[in-house]
Amino acid sequence: MDKNKGKIYVVATPIGNLGDITMRAISILSNADLIACEDTRVTQKLMQYYDINSQLITYHQHTKEHRAQEIIDEVLNGKIVAIVTDAGTPGISDPGNKLVSLAIKNNVNVEPVPGATAIGAISSVAGIDIQKFTFLAYPPHKKGRQTFFTKVAESDIPVIYYESVHRVIKNLMLLQEFAPKIKIILGRELTKIHEEIVRGDIDEVLDYFENNPDKIKGEFVIIAYK
Repeated sequence: MDKNKGKIYVVATPIGNLGDITMRAISILSNADLIACEDTRVTQKLMQYYDINSQLITYHQHTKEHRAQEIIDEVLNGKIVAIVTDAGTPGISDPGNKLVSLAIKNNVNVEPVPGATAIGAISSVAGIDIQKFTFLAYPPHKKGRQTFFTKVAESDIPVIYYESVHRVIKNLMLLQEFAPKIKIILGRELTKIHEEIVRGDIDEVLDYFENNPDKIKGEFVIIAYK
C-alpha cells in the first residue's frame, strides 16, 4: 500500500459471521489512516476481533456534505481512507455511494475490496435461474409501497430486496395482495447463528411466520419470483 498517495478503499465487511472477511480487507483496514464507518460501535467490534487499531470516523446517511468533503480533503493530502458499512459491501443500500461520487468529482482514486453481500449469499443458495434479476433495495416505508410491490409482482425476472423486521410481514401481505401466486425465497440472519432460509409460495411463507412468530427477528433478504 502506497502511503504517499491518497486513496479510498471501499471495503466489504462480514454480514454476520466475523470470519467472512478477506485477508486483503484485513490488511487494508490495518494500514488505513482512517476508517469511515456508519457506526463506530459496530465497526469497533470487528476491529477488536482482528486487532486492528486504525482510527475510526463516522460517515453515515445523516453526515453533512461539508464533512464528506473533509474526508476527501484528507485523501487529497495523502491519507488512505477505508469506507465500511455496518455489514456487507458499502454503496449497496447505504450512503457509501455518495462519498465515492464525491471522490470521483475530486479525481480521487477509489478501489473496491469485494466481499460479503446479502444479495450474493441468498442468490448462491436460491436454486433458481438467477442469471438475470432486479435488485430494489428496501421497500418505501409509506409513500410508494404499492408501486414498489406492483413492480415486484409484474417482473418477469426474480426480484431481490431487503426488508426490516418491523415491516417484513406487513409487506409480504401487501405483495400477496398484488401477486397471490408469487414464490418466495427468504433469507433471515444470513451467516449468523440463527440463519434460516424459508422457501415456498407466498401463502406458505406467510403461514410459516404466522405459526412461528418467534422467527420474526433479525435482517431479511427476499427473492420474489414466478
